[in-house]
Amino acid sequence: FRPKMTDTALAPIPVEQILLPADLDGSQGRNRAVGRVAQIAATNDLQAIHAWLARFIETKTTFDNYRKEAERLLLWATLQLGKPLSSLTHEDFLVYQQFLLDPQPRDKWVSGGGRKHPRDDPRWRPFYGPLSTASQRQAMIILNVMFSWLVDAGYLAGNPLSLSRHRARRAKPRITRYLDPDLWQELKVFIDSMARETDRQRAHYFRVRWLFTLLYLGGLRISEVAENTMGSFFCRRDREGDERWWLEVLGKGDKERLVPATSELMVELARYRREIGMAPYPSPNEETPLLLPIGKSREALTRAALHSIVKRVFEGAAERLRQRGDDYVVRADLLERASAHWLRHTAGSHMADQQIDLRLVRDNLGHESLSTTSQYLHVDDDRRHKETEEKHRIRW
Repeated sequence: FRPKMTDTALAPIPVEQILLPADLDGSQGRNRAVGRVAQIAATNDLQAIHAWLARFIETKTTFDNYRKEAERLLLWATLQLGKPLSSLTHEDFLVYQQFLLDPQPRDKWVSGGGRKHPRDDPRWRPFYGPLSTASQRQAMIILNVMFSWLVDAGYLAGNPLSLSRHRARRAKPRITRYLDPDLWQELKVFIDSMARETDRQRAHYFRVRWLFTLLYLGGLRISEVAENTMGSFFCRRDREGDERWWLEVLGKGDKERLVPATSELMVELARYRREIGMAPYPSPNEETPLLLPIGKSREALTRAALHSIVKRVFEGAAERLRQRGDDYVVRADLLERASAHWLRHTAGSHMADQQIDLRLVRDNLGHESLSTTSQYLHVDDDRRHKETEEKHRIRW
């Protein structure tokens, strides 16, 4: 049974559970292409959205983000506006942009306490709070991509978002969402002070320590921690006969990169594995996730769970800093706003501060390029490992 969305008082439900009535399904939408040969078999808006999303099914992060934005718009259009997606106008999108900044009524649209609930949980909501200006802009970019594709596919007659004013965005002169060395030190001190009296506290401490080591020394994205395994570590000898460990990461856009697994990183890996009752070093092709739940489970933690762990650590470190007095409030507020991705920016910034060749930083973090000319630059892997080993350290 799937509830029909005929009552605007209904709570939003995930897109896979929706069954739209005829007047809202878009089969007779005002913006439907007439007289054109459609390139997709969709006859209503839900089918059209699924056809668009099917292109991204192999890339989980992209699929989840694109589904989220398409789902939010469809739910808002049908439940709040009472219009099919394929009848939305330019003016409707101006109203929707304001809605994104403050989804109301809150009880209907926003998850309680800002928590993310599973999609099959009745407490699920499409929002976790108001969207920042940057998030709202990103949502409109994704929707513009979707509507442009639906026009190209012969499903829609036009893209109402194409009428929006597109302001040229100036590149920021530098990354601002990162921790300077002093704040990074505060964070490490807080982690090192975490309770270890009980078995669970001890397990949590070593898990946090390993997670922050991965995010900083490896420069990994949170999705890369969630989706890669310990079997991706491997060892090989360099030209001088020294053994060097590497982590092969499948990252954004299904692109693979080699991350230098420095001696500090391997020590922390061995420490964490011993704590969870495993041999110090992983075997080839081992399927153990990079981070595990506390207890006997060997299932990978979700990105949401990893984000939650990281945020709680930042909040705890911020509160500890705030207790020192009013002089530390601003710094504490900055620390509290930080997220897992800040650690990736922090890693890149600290590597640059230590004068590691920017080409090495690019390769360590898996960036496309430094500039247009960087495609002509080549850096030897062994030299990259050596310089990363010498200059990029966590120093617990």
